[in-house]
Amino acid sequence: MKIFYAVQATGNGHIARAMELVPYLQQYGQVDVFLSGTNSDLPSALPVKYKSKGVCLFYGNNGGLDYLKMARAFKPVRSWKEAKDLPVEKYDIVINDFESITSLACKLKGVPSINFGHQASFQSANTPRPKRKDLVGEMILKHYAKAADYVGLHFDRYDNFIFSPVIKQQVLQAQPENYGHVTVYLSHYSDEVVANSLRQVKDVRFEVFSKKVKTKTRQGNITFLPIGNEAFSESMINSYGVITGAGFETPAEALYLQKKLLCLPIKGQYEQLCNAAALEKFNVPVVEGIDNAFAGKVNNWLNAPAPAALQLSHTTYELVQHVVEKARAFKKQKGFGSLLNPEDWAATTY
Repeated sequence: MKIFYAVQATGNGHIARAMELVPYLQQYGQVDVFLSGTNSDLPSALPVKYKSKGVCLFYGNNGGLDYLKMARAFKPVRSWKEAKDLPVEKYDIVINDFESITSLACKLKGVPSINFGHQASFQSANTPRPKRKDLVGEMILKHYAKAADYVGLHFDRYDNFIFSPVIKQQVLQAQPENYGHVTVYLSHYSDEVVANSLRQVKDVRFEVFSKKVKTKTRQGNITFLPIGNEAFSESMINSYGVITGAGFETPAEALYLQKKLLCLPIKGQYEQLCNAAALEKFNVPVVEGIDNAFAGKVNNWLNAPAPAALQLSHTTYELVQHVVEKARAFKKQKGFGSLLNPEDWAATTY
């Protein structure tokens, strides 16, 4: 079997998840990865056959997205050409982790795909949202990477097609300890902004993972470390607690390890606001941003109870098996001819 696996590389979480999934997918046959985006800081050991700059995210220094820089980097003509050239029709199944070029390629060529990942969970109205919905954000989550079918991942089973997160083997097999430090990953803030606030939290050691530093650097109660999958997991496993954005993989692993968790959603990123709404149901405090009161909020959080633990519904092997079998069945099922017709797909809203 030949498997096409499209991975969104606008963040580290997609890459980390793919690194866990690929060995299981390879048990079914050849896996070729399409890596789209340039934002990930993790070195990838994936079997990458196709690459694209894709749609990139750029951050400012104070917790938000740089929309002007993102708009300048967006090349719709290039994306259209890449979609036409992407040979999805040569594969037995196509698995898509929220990647738009693959979605367009499948639409143009009448090839069914399975959207498998966290963003797929937002096809359900039961998945938590903030009190104030964002229409543009909703449209992106539902239509950015349209597929023939969806298998979602989230903190809880909000619907029958949503499963528990993929947790790294390093975390699954760990014996959590408390060495007294707090693990910090806030890529949407500059190191200076983070350090200026955390210095005010006396008698607490922080291990801050940074995109800028190349070697371990200590500044008072703060140790800056270069981003690395194993190093970050090791720090988190042995931490007192974790401060991070409201993404998916890191909060999920912190909850699984039963670590204290404090989240700062990226400003203007609707998916993270949705995740924050879900995390509040686990009693995870959510802070809007780093300001003059942030150090006090961190102190309060350090003395607060730990959040509710995350329970796994399935093993990684069972998840992969479910996705592969669903993709096989969907391609073979009767009546799929209409979906395979590009003229019919053209009527689909993207």
